[in-house]
Amino acid sequence: MTTSTTTVDPAIDHIPALRILESEAVHIIREVVAELENPVLLFSGGKDSIVLLHLAEKAFRPHPLPFPILHVDTGHNFSEVIAFRDKRVTPTAARPDGIRLIVASVQESIDTGRVEEPDDPSGSRNRLQTRTLLDALEHYKFDAAFGGARRDEDRARAKERVFSFRDEFGQWDPRAQRAEPWSLYNGRIRRGESVRVFPLSNWTELDIWRYIELENIELPPIYFASQREVFTRDGILLTASPFTHPRPDEKVATEWVRYRTVGDLTITGAVRSTATTLPEVIAEVEEATVSERGETRADDRTSSAAMEDRKREGYF
Repeated sequence: MTTSTTTVDPAIDHIPALRILESEAVHIIREVVAELENPVLLFSGGKDSIVLLHLAEKAFRPHPLPFPILHVDTGHNFSEVIAFRDKRVTPTAARPDGIRLIVASVQESIDTGRVEEPDDPSGSRNRLQTRTLLDALEHYKFDAAFGGARRDEDRARAKERVFSFRDEFGQWDPRAQRAEPWSLYNGRIRRGESVRVFPLSNWTELDIWRYIELENIELPPIYFASQREVFTRDGILLTASPFTHPRPDEKVATEWVRYRTVGDLTITGAVRSTATTLPEVIAEVEEATVSERGETRADDRTSSAAMEDRKREGYF
């Protein structure tokens, strides 16, 4: 007697898991809209927030998105990302109402004295984003903010619940978070409190890329390899730009690179790569041994608790 075996195509055997993650994320998004009064989606133009926006649209289709998106703009941006952001919110035949975009400007926070710019004008404004974000949430009276953070990115994010509660000052106390047994979420808050919500908590970087391929989601071109003028600083490849000036001992060279994550241009590094297609990028991610933030974000290298310190202050 012979037995037959079914061979699953390795290119598609991850699809059921992706659909489970998708279903979980859609459920979380709908739960927030049902429980909270005035949510907003934090949008950076990076791959995670792009996937999050795609899922939010799916959650309410065919109706328009029932909340706006908020971009905290440092002023130190990749031009490709801003162009993609503006294109993404523009009305189309499939999305005739477009998407309401709110831009909270770090430069405006500097100009009004809410924050002080670093002594070096080309220095990172990443930490300044926290005050700009908190001011925007308070101004528009948002009581919930969706974010694209994932637990695999950083140990501080691994501590965080899906519903991450913030006090009246927007600050996070990891010891004062609520249990979420059986994926039951308690969104009750007191006046002045708010909640950050992370529907992608259980996703990995590889899940994100595979889902982008599965759903044919458009991305900014910086996620794919191209030739750029870069220089090395503290082990990170930075793009030469008006905001990132090489020092006398730093040599600018033209190299094939791409970006694994998007942030303030002054502290977001590239990786050497020739991956110009989704399958090629996915193959690189499958082989990666360091998280994208660990490899390319200078702000996370200041200390082992850098992310947690910022989150306690009210960071994303």
